[in-house]
Amino acid sequence: MPEPLTRRRFAALIAAAALPDLVLGCGTATAPPLSQGSGRLQSRPGTPTLTIAAGLHPLGLGGARDGSLLVPAKYSPSTPAPLVLALHGANGAAVSQLNLLTPYAEDRGFLVLAVDSRDVTWDGVLQQFGPDVAFIDSALQWAFARCAVDPSHVIVEGFSDGATYAISLALANGDLFRRAMVCSPGSIRESNSGRTGKSEFFVSHGRQDTVLPVARSRDDIVPTLRQDGYTVEYLEFDGGHELPPAVAAAGVDWILRA
Repeated sequence: MPEPLTRRRFAALIAAAALPDLVLGCGTATAPPLSQGSGRLQSRPGTPTLTIAAGLHPLGLGGARDGSLLVPAKYSPSTPAPLVLALHGANGAAVSQLNLLTPYAEDRGFLVLAVDSRDVTWDGVLQQFGPDVAFIDSALQWAFARCAVDPSHVIVEGFSDGATYAISLALANGDLFRRAMVCSPGSIRESNSGRTGKSEFFVSHGRQDTVLPVARSRDDIVPTLRQDGYTVEYLEFDGGHELPPAVAAAGVDWILRA
């Protein structure tokens, strides 16, 4: 459930109302090319120093706004596994992405690190990059310390505002995230740290989306990424602001391919 609407959160919502890709607002898909703060992440996969059992593990890093690591039953410490960093939409929580990805993770044997934003949505969408970048870095470090992760299959996934933020992190950390699964995004927002590496993108969007119209992906995000030299797989579907199982399965197939 969403957090109570405290005075701080109410002020943040009012300040964010004009932002074009926040689910609570409206406007065009194009955002300023750079936002304040750095989107660079420092954590990288390595040799685990701790052990972990299969199951769902709360991170214990963020208090009420935290996150969890799903270790599938098929995981073996002797075989590095893909890891998906999963990002929820505005006013959401990590559990929504866990509910979405758990069946695929258990079937295909990949790790899911789902985290909560520090506020009503992600920092680079709401204001400037900073608190969420730091928390995600800590969450990744926590996971890498416990799990053998395939460095060629570290993936960022997101829905709605989480998809917009997934683009941001992929552009800033293409040397970490080989691929990004971006579902119903609102815009491209970049940190002032610039771009690193060259992630590949899977973008999906519903033709009847009334929250973040499909034109944002079709006419802005996808063409812009392609013009900038990024590989983009684009999938439109009949539906609204959602991620149907068939589309989710197609995205998972794409991000896990060799």
